[in-house]
Amino acid sequence: MDTDSTATTPKQLSRWVSIGAVLAALALGLVVLYHTNHSPRTDDAEVFANFIGMAPQVAGPIVRLNVRDNQFVKKGDLLFEIDERPYQYALEKAISEQAALEGQIVDERRRIAAQVSAVSVSQAGIHTAQADVSHSSAAIEQAHADVAHAEQGVSRAKAEWTYASNNLHRLEPLLAKQFVTVDQVDRARTSEIAQAEALKQAESQLLLSQAELKSALALYERSGAALDESKAHHEQARNAVTTLEPLINQRGARTSAVNDGRYNLDNCRVYAPFDALVTNLTISEGAYAHVGEQIFTLIDARTWWAIGNFREGLLSHIKPGMQADVYVLSKPSVRFSGVVDSVGFGVTPDPDRIGRLGPGLPQVERSLNWVHLASRYPVRVRVENPTPDLFRIGESAVVTIRGN
Repeated sequence: MDTDSTATTPKQLSRWVSIGAVLAALALGLVVLYHTNHSPRTDDAEVFANFIGMAPQVAGPIVRLNVRDNQFVKKGDLLFEIDERPYQYALEKAISEQAALEGQIVDERRRIAAQVSAVSVSQAGIHTAQADVSHSSAAIEQAHADVAHAEQGVSRAKAEWTYASNNLHRLEPLLAKQFVTVDQVDRARTSEIAQAEALKQAESQLLLSQAELKSALALYERSGAALDESKAHHEQARNAVTTLEPLINQRGARTSAVNDGRYNLDNCRVYAPFDALVTNLTISEGAYAHVGEQIFTLIDARTWWAIGNFREGLLSHIKPGMQADVYVLSKPSVRFSGVVDSVGFGVTPDPDRIGRLGPGLPQVERSLNWVHLASRYPVRVRVENPTPDLFRIGESAVVTIRGN
């Protein structure tokens, strides 16, 4: 009995050990499965950063190159300089043309002011001529009145002279018969002579009034002609007045030319837009730079990412804003903290599965895949404490997402 009991105990112990090992393996598998789902990890990751190609906006030979390949530059550092002399001359020419235009505008304003003054003078001449016409018209009316008055005087003087002459001729025959006295005849003769003289004076006054009427008519005609001439001068002066619009409309073009020249001159010096790393530099001073043609590349050293490709089954456990750990293979012992920026929403479809899409009908391969590999989607993780000397674009990395 003692021998059988002693032999049974090791068997039970080994059984319990086996059971414990199986349970431990199951528990470890569950822990690993939980950790894998809630803290996804991938070694299919690469370091990435934004980069831009530095291309000049003006053409010309490079007279100064301040950087070398793989150099770190700070924002505002001078990268290279293009010969600025042609653009300086162009700017000076544009400024000179702008100043010449302003001078033309000033001269034109003075000329317009003189033309406006001539219009005012011609307008005053019109008013003077109109006044002369009015005065001449009044003079004509006065002359007509004087002629009419003189004609009445002539008529009255002629009537009085006729009366005096008839009276004298009636008295002279009676003197021989002594029916009248000599004194009466003398008075009649004197009256006839006086009336004849008065008639002559009235006729002379009539002729003078008629002459004044003709003069007034001539003056009226001359005043009318002067008025027409003043109106013609006024219309000519008004038509001669020009505007500044053609010159003022050129201001925009001249200002644009000056701004364009200054812009091109400023672009002869190219500065770093941000803290960056210079790479792919393959030129030297003296090379001719063309507009839009890249000279070298600047890697934005301000922000670095680790882009990890995670299986599609793990994407439900990865959300933007989650914390992550990043390791770069150049120094795998250093852990960098990161934050999930975004999760990719698309990759290029596998043509072996869905075929090739094109015009017409889809082309689907007739094949049987026994193994279906999970698709991987990029997850962008922003590194919070990057070390510039360790991070390089395309460097291999390991990314672990910290689950809740």
